[in-house]
Amino acid sequence: MNTTRRLAAILAADIAGYSRLMGADEVGTVRALREHRSAADPLIAQHGGRIVKTTGDGVLIEFSSVGGAVECYGAATAGCRAECRYPRRTPDGMAHRRPSR
Repeated sequence: MNTTRRLAAILAADIAGYSRLMGADEVGTVRALREHRSAADPLIAQHGGRIVKTTGDGVLIEFSSVGGAVECYGAATAGCRAECRYPRRTPDGMAHRRPSR
């Protein structure tokens, strides 16, 4: 039996509080998720990633190097902090939504 092995870095991500957000504003949450994916997809490709699976608010991405995964994560979260309407946690642990533009 011939076995081929390869190393890969796996990035798994999901939206914190997704179920709560869907309950509060389903249309707005789905729209925000689509916007985030359309911004994230080019970053994933740019850093050598390949989307293996998506599940609602989750995504499983394969990279050929740890560096590519870390750089992609950094670029995606930097963009999300600047533009995203997903909840962000404050020091008291509460999630707050950024106001819509």
